[in-house]
Formats: sequence, C-alpha cells, structure tokens
Amino acid sequence: MTRPKGPLDGVRVIELATVIMAPFACQILGDLGAEVIKVEAAGGDHSRVMGGGPHPELSGVALNLHRNKRSIQLDLQQPEGREVLAALLDTADVLVTNFRPKALRKLGLGYETVSATRPGLVYCEAHGFSLESGEADRPAYDDIVQAATGLPSLSEAATGAVNYLPTIVGDKVAGLTIAYAVLAALFHRAGTRRGQQVEVPMFDAALAVNLVEHLARAAVPGGKSGYIRVLSPYRRPHRTKDGYIAMLPYNDQSWSDLYHAVGHEHELDDPWFQRRLENPDKVYASLARILTERTSEEWLQLADKLGIPAGPVPEMDDIVSNVELHRGVLSEHQHPQAGTYRQIAPPVRFGATPAGVRSPAPLIGENTEEILRELGLDDHDIAKLIESRAATGARHSSSWR
Repeated sequence: MTRPKGPLDGVRVIELATVIMAPFACQILGDLGAEVIKVEAAGGDHSRVMGGGPHPELSGVALNLHRNKRSIQLDLQQPEGREVLAALLDTADVLVTNFRPKALRKLGLGYETVSATRPGLVYCEAHGFSLESGEADRPAYDDIVQAATGLPSLSEAATGAVNYLPTIVGDKVAGLTIAYAVLAALFHRAGTRRGQQVEVPMFDAALAVNLVEHLARAAVPGGKSGYIRVLSPYRRPHRTKDGYIAMLPYNDQSWSDLYHAVGHEHELDDPWFQRRLENPDKVYASLARILTERTSEEWLQLADKLGIPAGPVPEMDDIVSNVELHRGVLSEHQHPQAGTYRQIAPPVRFGATPAGVRSPAPLIGENTEEILRELGLDDHDIAKLIESRAATGARHSSSWR
C-alpha cells in the first residue's frame, strides 16, 4: 500500500540558510512533504555542531533540524558554484535564506536579480531586522533579539533577575513565521502563478509574539505595558509536601471549589481576593501557602476531581526518557551514520496528507552528486566541479560512528 504523501508534496524548496531560524522553517516545510535541498558551504551549517552529538557533522540539534532534506555543498564564491545554484533555483518553487542582504547582493542573489527570470519563485528572506529599518545587515542572533524585544526586562519584572529565556525563542518564533508566510505565498501563487518577495524580520516576529499579552494597558497610549498575572513573581510551580506541582484555578468556580474543599473558604471573602485579577501576587502567594499542606499526588487527585488544571513538574531528562511524560512525541530511530537517536514527531496530524519524517538528516554534501545529475550534468562536468571545489561531496562515511 502506498503511503499518503504530505500536503506540500511536489513543492521544491531551496534552503540557503544557517543556524536555527530558517533551517527550522525548512524542517517544518519538509515535514509537510516539501522536497528541501540544503545548500551548504565548506564546513557546513553551524547547527551541525550545536550542543554536541554522536557524529562530527550531526549534532543532536542537526539530527532533527535537517531531516527530510538533501545536502549539496557549493562554493558560492566561485562562478561555477553560483551557476549550479542558479540552475537549482530554476527548478524551485521556494527559496528560503537568512543571508544578510549585502551578502545576497554580492552573490547576485538579491530579489530583483533572482526574480527577473523566475517570476513564479517565492523568495523568502529572513533577517534580524527589517530591510526598511536600515539594520538588516546588522548581525543578530537570538540573544540580541530577546534583548531588543524586552524579554530580559520582563524576566526582571517577574523574577528580579535580568535574564534571557532559557530557550532560543526568537529563532523558533521566526522559523514558524517563515513557514506560515511561505505557505501563504504559495497559496497566492496557486491562483495567480506569481511568486513574490517575502520578508521575515526576527525582531518583528518576536516582538509581535511578546506583545500578544504584554502590550496590555499600553494598547491605549499612556497605559503601562505588561500582563500583571504573568509577571507575578509567585507565578511558578509551587512546593508541596514532597515536591512541586503546577496548578491554575482559572475562574471563580475553580477557586471556590478548591478553597472550600481544603477548608480555606474564608480567604475568598478577603477584599483582595474579590479583585484577584488586580492582585495576582497575593492570590498566588495564598495558593502557594495552601499547597504545602498536602503531597503532590494528593493535590493532583483533588484537582482532577474538581476539574482544575494541574500537573506534575518533571525534569527535562525525565521527559525525554519516559514515554508517559513525552506522550509519544519522541521515538527512537536508526540513522545510517549517527546510530540510534531520538526523533521529534511533527506536532500536527492530517487525516489525508500526513506529515512525517521520510529521510534522515544528511551529511554535508551527501547528495551533491545526485543533485548535480538531476540538473543534467554528466560525469565529466561533475568531476570538473569537484576538482575545482566549486562543488564537494560528503567527506565522511558510516565509519565515523
């Protein structure tokens, strides 16, 4: 029986990108069934060594980030390397890049140049800051964008410490934004046969997400930003007799049911509790005191009985190693070079066109020769490109395991 194909089957994406933001977007497009060809320079994408891993070219990050992709290694400083990329773009539906605008222009890859002979191409460029800001060529990584979008100041308001969030939220939010922007442009192209330039600044994407709740009263000029419930220093997992739990009574009925069940109903009459949305610190502090009276399991059973949202607080290592905690999001698979690894499942379910992992992450340039052959080059042409190092194949084999 033939397995159903993903919803983007037949779409070819060229990924000219590094690190997380744009490669994550292309991972999503690949999971949805698109054919993704990753163009890499000598040494490959930096994400290949991020965080360590089982193979010199396949970090734990790269094993999932570059799945459903083929890799071709090209030297774009050489005319021959640029000619190969141009030929690839002639076959493509989408280009996703996070190269800086100055570098793209220098390589002859600016939108005006590329689109002149490819009117149907969806050309998506992602930068730290927008083209119109004058800062698009400014180097910008997640830390810089977190700072610029106010996350450390929100951390200080909530915890007293000026910190980044312990996740590369700017990169990932921008990656999701790239993915949905490309899908929208492809939908437009389906009806018009016209591609277009799509720009995704990481700063804009991250700030827009931060402001969903934190614009708050500042939505009206003169008001103060910050969603006070989320910024309360008492909004955190709370200690019980034997550990921690997360609990969030969210409406009048939940608070009333909980406090009556544990003999603290008198607190519901306090003036500050009557106006609890304006007094999150006092409300959370009250909840924290009460939760020390019982064990985590006792609270979870009571919360389940009362229909109050609650859950345990496991450590990350426990989550990734316990199927009951990761709920099937992870599964073990064999990579031909890296061996056994944990694969992250696509977080969407389609009834007719399933997302999925069709191929493991490649080594740098693992597919160079096969892609060149698909472009019509013969053995002689390929040998010349490889001899000049305008194109390079994979240097490592399964013996690196």
